[in-house]
Amino acid sequence: MRERPEPPEPLGATTVDAHTHLDACGCETAADVAAAMDRASAVGVTRAVTIADDLPSARWAAQAAHWDPRVFAAVALHPTRTAAVTDDEFAEIERLAADPRVVAVGETGLDYYWDYSPPEAQQASFRRHIDLAKRLGKPLMIHDRDAHSDVLRILREEGAPETVIFHCFSGDAEMARVCSDAGYVLSFAGPVTFRNAKPLRAAASVPPDDLLLVETDAPFLTPHPHRGRANEPYCLPWTVRGLAELRGVPADRIAEITERNAERVFRLGELPSVATETTSTVSDPRSA
Repeated sequence: MRERPEPPEPLGATTVDAHTHLDACGCETAADVAAAMDRASAVGVTRAVTIADDLPSARWAAQAAHWDPRVFAAVALHPTRTAAVTDDEFAEIERLAADPRVVAVGETGLDYYWDYSPPEAQQASFRRHIDLAKRLGKPLMIHDRDAHSDVLRILREEGAPETVIFHCFSGDAEMARVCSDAGYVLSFAGPVTFRNAKPLRAAASVPPDDLLLVETDAPFLTPHPHRGRANEPYCLPWTVRGLAELRGVPADRIAEITERNAERVFRLGELPSVATETTSTVSDPRSA
């Protein structure tokens, strides 16, 4: 595993990591999750949404959201995992997505960069996830890589859920305007701090405050100045500060805005506490 950087200077206000992969960060047990969230909380990142990209990680994420009150989950089948999805597998995703501590359906969408799954299979899966999000009344968290026009087209054709989140937004300023005009939430990750990501950095100032989230997408996309090293929720302050610089506001203002938006988008104040729940949706994560 890559070496983790030293922690950043703590933020002066708290915020939420809207998209991370705690299992891929090396977390396996409740103690691992608590340790990762302790590191994050020490720098002002007091809550996180851990994301699934296949069925085993969906089982794990749903379970992890019951281990620690600072952790919530989103479950779906990543577009690169959609080449051969059975009805039984999708039925289990539906069951996991109904868990009260699963706060979004995701990450789903389209990925034309990799060729692990053909576009037709990806698009069919994306449509099923859109329908699931609408039936559950939960946000849809989108993975969009080299597929902007098809993602937007399918959202129009299917009718978007009430809340749509473009995780690790990767478009330019024009794409950001289209999404903002549609009321879609844009979540910015480490690449917004990369000096060579000029179209993305130009997009960062486009969305209004109420359509803005921040994320790590850990263990991937570690922000500048630690690009290439291991990423974890505690690294989020570097992205917060980079985004604040691009938007011309104090970092604590970005932290406050994105925390408030995460609370609203994911309805965090409406969720049952893990301390009061006596059973979990998943008794044996990662197993069928």
